[in-house]
Amino acid sequence: MTTRDNTPSVTTEATRSAAGRNRRMVIICTTTVAMMLAASYAAVPLYDLFCRVTGYGGTTQQADAGADHLGKRMVTVQFDANVARGMAWDFKPVQREIKLLTGETAIAYYRATNNTDRTIVGTATFNVTPLKVGYYFNKIDCFCFTEQVLEPGQTIDMPVQFFVDPEMEDDTNADEVKLITLSYTFFERPREQAESSTIQMSAVQQ
Repeated sequence: MTTRDNTPSVTTEATRSAAGRNRRMVIICTTTVAMMLAASYAAVPLYDLFCRVTGYGGTTQQADAGADHLGKRMVTVQFDANVARGMAWDFKPVQREIKLLTGETAIAYYRATNNTDRTIVGTATFNVTPLKVGYYFNKIDCFCFTEQVLEPGQTIDMPVQFFVDPEMEDDTNADEVKLITLSYTFFERPREQAESSTIQMSAVQQ
């Protein structure tokens, strides 16, 4: 009686099974990496939205118009200006501070000068302190909403129109707030990004 050797068949099945597991593992890993990348890209706008909604980190709010009524508390808004390392602009507030009632709309100006012999595109980050006031500090118009382009030697005055929501008076956690500091930091936008932005703006205008 002849006995058939099934060893090659068993080996082949084991190889196929291992290959299948490897393919599934590759698919799972690829899918996981893709999901992580998607989540990381989504995290930036979601975090920005979270900050704007909650005022987290001193992030201010954006409003289309001023408050519908005046409050009773007088507050002082001080203005602070900074430039990032490598940013060759002089940047400072035109006025040191403004006193106003909550709900009252005010306009302040910041002045920037390009001290170089080249055009520089700048973008500004901002926050207010105390950080908990960010939820109540509303900007109607601000130079920080768009990029600022300064030619060599050019000086510009940039407005920010704002108000402090009178609802802050109902927040017991903000009872002691009488002084608010609005701070900006200007960064130079990388040349490649600035040129790309200029091309896109030209295309839209055409």
